[in-house]
Amino acid sequence: MRIKGNQIRPGYVLEHQGTLWRVATGQHVTPGKGGAFYQAELRNVKTGSKLNERFRAGEEVERVSLEQRDYQYLFAEGDLFTFMDKESYEQIQVERTVLGDAAAYLQDGMEVVIETFEGRPLSVQIPEQVILEITETESVVKGQTAASSYKPALLSNGVRTQVPPFVGTGERIVVSTADGHYIKRAD
Repeated sequence: MRIKGNQIRPGYVLEHQGTLWRVATGQHVTPGKGGAFYQAELRNVKTGSKLNERFRAGEEVERVSLEQRDYQYLFAEGDLFTFMDKESYEQIQVERTVLGDAAAYLQDGMEVVIETFEGRPLSVQIPEQVILEITETESVVKGQTAASSYKPALLSNGVRTQVPPFVGTGERIVVSTADGHYIKRAD
């Protein structure tokens, strides 16, 4: 589908310069002189490289529609992650480069959404929050809780994060998958 430059939004996948790009960020700019344009930061879907591009309001660009399907995470083997389609029970393998940092938060049986283009996986959307156990953290120093301070902790998936002083080793916490920060104790 062809869209005008002023209709571009973050998250769209565009075919530009013969390859696929995902719009990471962008903003509409109306300079004092000249016509309005959309300043976009694009990320190459295959390589992950960035490109800053200006699209004039009247300029047309090809927006690619992706197929989104629900999958369930099964297992990892080296740099390949295997998922099962929840409707057809077919399995698909996704490379670690497609998952990026999200690979550390995958858990057995986790439900994800995989976007594909012409049968090739382009991205995997995992839940915004996961529950993980703290495997290692420092003990609390008496009187340290007066100030709002955090201490380092190692989670069961190998990721390091900062937790409040009242959280200890062996406790389960809710963590954001976007940046790995502590949200709250798990129920």
